[in-house]
Amino acid sequence: MDLPNDSAVAQVRTPPDAVFLGFARALRAGGLPVTADRERVFLEAVVTTGAEQRANVYWSGRATLTSSPADIERYDSVFTAWFSGEPLTAGGRPSDPLSVTRQAPLGDDAGDGGPSEDEIVRAASTSQEVLRHRDVGSLSSAERRELAQLFARLRPRPPLRRARRHNAARSGRIDGPATLRDQLRRMGEPGPIRHRRRATRPRRVVLLIDVSGSMSPYSDSLLRLAHTFVQSAASGTSTEVFTMGTRLTHVTRALRERDADRALVAAGQVVPDWSGGTRLGEAIAAFLDLWGRRGMARGAVVVVFSDGWEREGPEQLGEQMRRLSALSRRVVWANPHRGKVGYQPVQQGIVAALPHIDDFVAGHSFAAFEELIEVVARA
Repeated sequence: MDLPNDSAVAQVRTPPDAVFLGFARALRAGGLPVTADRERVFLEAVVTTGAEQRANVYWSGRATLTSSPADIERYDSVFTAWFSGEPLTAGGRPSDPLSVTRQAPLGDDAGDGGPSEDEIVRAASTSQEVLRHRDVGSLSSAERRELAQLFARLRPRPPLRRARRHNAARSGRIDGPATLRDQLRRMGEPGPIRHRRRATRPRRVVLLIDVSGSMSPYSDSLLRLAHTFVQSAASGTSTEVFTMGTRLTHVTRALRERDADRALVAAGQVVPDWSGGTRLGEAIAAFLDLWGRRGMARGAVVVVFSDGWEREGPEQLGEQMRRLSALSRRVVWANPHRGKVGYQPVQQGIVAALPHIDDFVAGHSFAAFEELIEVVARA
């Protein structure tokens, strides 16, 4: 459904149901008690009143997503930031008897007319909160630049595995040799009992990113996310990144450049099959044959970023996912359509891969990327 240019969502190029559901989730992230039932009622109200008129969207949301007069101010702020328009005071929103009249402060600042520093900070934080929940495939160039600053704040934590060595600890198993050596240094005098615990080491993380035509709106953000994983490897985490299209390309070295923009340019020069076809089965088979079975996938957490569209038959993809699951510690599949309303995993590629996936998560927004980082850290 295409909306008119003067509608509340004219600047958004994603399906309306995804836009409105994202707005409801942004309200919940902003502190409003928006439940799944209220989201459903809101979508029904928008369909009933008509999404073409901005006022209809505003009043549908206000009637279904707010629960008290105290929620109205925050609702107005998120609505304005989400739909990138002017507040609905004259053009669509009737006068509100419940709204609170704001007075200018008295004293030296009276009559200044400008927003206070707290208001500016509050507006900026609300705008960023809204941006976190937007579909990255529908963002404008300016919004992508703002989102790039948020990527720089991500700090992925590595998944851990138990090592063979032990470390000294305050509690745990008694360390007999250490306790004995301690007493020998004291000439046989009794001393504190020493304890030990198994040490931990970071697990390897492998990212397989689909850069085919259907995934092109998300490729930039996914590579920025991969860049944050590679940069976190400086603390001891081993991260490997591959792109998948009509062939498999190893781009870890390009993403080791500290500057994210330069890293993406370097990766773009290495990858020969941007926005082409999709051969997921062949690409995963190449990874397993050339790198995975030699040790890169053994015990690793493997994350596949793809929408599941397969150019060849799904049987090969299912078999390669079975091999990948048998080698790795955990397989995570991030699908950009997973977080959208009404999505069903009916693509042949997804249907073939699902039995061999441990975590099937969304991969369409910055908030979804944050959740993905936690899934990987807990693997």
